[in-house]
Amino acid sequence: MPRITQEQKRINHEKIVSAAGEGFRRHGIDGIGLDDLMKAAGMTPGGFYNHFASKEDLAIKVLRRGFEDSLDALAAIRASHPRSARAAINDMVDGYVAAPHRDHPETGCASAAFVTDAGRRGADAQAEYEKGLEGFFDAIAGMLLDRARQTATELSPADARERAIGLFSQMVGALVVARAVVEAAPDLSDEVLKANRRQLKRD
Repeated sequence: MPRITQEQKRINHEKIVSAAGEGFRRHGIDGIGLDDLMKAAGMTPGGFYNHFASKEDLAIKVLRRGFEDSLDALAAIRASHPRSARAAINDMVDGYVAAPHRDHPETGCASAAFVTDAGRRGADAQAEYEKGLEGFFDAIAGMLLDRARQTATELSPADARERAIGLFSQMVGALVVARAVVEAAPDLSDEVLKANRRQLKRD
């Protein structure tokens, strides 16, 4: 039997991370087993340990990759509004606190998808989640400082960070609450999203 090449090993590794990213977001880290993940990746279960020491090892990688992808998306939003930080912030809110994001957790931001998992999985998972949070807080604080400069408004870095923490926490909370009732009370779920978008864009 021919030996697998390093390039094929890399491709297989990425397939597992991608399948786990979608599976963990949709079902929770404990809500899907390794056999099903490997099947979703198009691979046999026995190959898992050629790539990861444990499911926990994979979960950490998925958390890291998820936040990297989300922060790249946020950077693209900032770059698309070079002259208006307010427009960038509003674009961020409209994309995050939205029905498509609510309805497709499997492709959504790691911050909302893994908020409960990270809290329950101990220090390593929480440390990875913390890195992602700090990335969001720094980026949003930067957007708020840009907006203050563009509008000749006084805002200290400390105040910008405080506002960024509050803004992002409300975005995550709104999405989590909307997901919690979407099947039983879709109108309420939509109302939660709409009310929070209005509040978040009011400042």
